Amino acid sequence: MPAKRKYPDEIRERAVRMVFEIREQTGIRTGSIARVADQLGVNREAVRTWVRQAEIDGGKRPGTSSVDAQRIAELERENRELRRANEILKAASAFFARELCATRRDVDREVVKDHTRRAVAAA
Repeated sequence: MPAKRKYPDEIRERAVRMVFEIREQTGIRTGSIARVADQLGVNREAVRTWVRQAEIDGGKRPGTSSVDAQRIAELERENRELRRANEILKAASAFFARELCATRRDVDREVVKDHTRRAVAAA
């Protein structure tokens, strides 16, 4: 279950949009995040993280996009579940193999006893 977000998505989108607008209007990158964060009452590092991720998603900065990160997380979850199921199946097959082997041993012993009885009775 994902962690609860401190800020709603609308605040995130608005903050990112405002930072990009300020940067476009002034042509200056420095101070725009701090200004927007103070205006919206949001932690500066949160805004900085949102802007960085928006730049990655927009192709302006190298990194793992949100869509790719989500897909990777889903695949890792699926991988963990498949590994867990595989371990259960291995344990079950080992259990049944031991049981089958023990049953065969018991049957083989009965066959040997039966052959011995028949051989003794025939003699």
